Amino acid sequence: MKKKAVNFSEILARFSEHWSPKIVARMNDCEFRVVKFQGEFVWHSHEETDEAFIVLEGSMTIQLRDGRVDLSEGEMWVVPKGAEHRPSAESVCSALVIETAGTVNTGKTGGDLTTTPDDWT
Repeated sequence: MKKKAVNFSEILARFSEHWSPKIVARMNDCEFRVVKFQGEFVWHSHEETDEAFIVLEGSMTIQLRDGRVDLSEGEMWVVPKGAEHRPSAESVCSALVIETAGTVNTGKTGGDLTTTPDDWT
C-alpha cells in the first residue's frame, strides 16, 4: 500500500473554521493538530504536558503572564507544561500544534472554545 505524506497546504484548504483543531498525525503519545485562528484564545495552561506551536501561515503571539513570544511563518516555540498562556493572532494564522494525545485545548479553563479535535488521520 502506498503511504501518503501530510501536505499542509492541502489540509489548510479543506477547512476555514477557527479554533477547531484537526489531528493530522500521531507519534508515540503525541498528536499533531492543524488549526486556524484569529483573535484571542482563553488564558489556560496544561499541567501535564508541553505544547509546541509551529506557524504554517501568518503570524501569532503567545501571551504569557510574564511576557510574550511573537512567531512568524516558519517559526516555532514550546510552551512549558504548567505555563499559563493565551495564543492570539491579529489576522488569520494557521499553525501545527503538537501535544500529548487527549490534551484539552483549553486546559481546565473550559468555556465556549473547548473542543474535541477532528481526527483526519
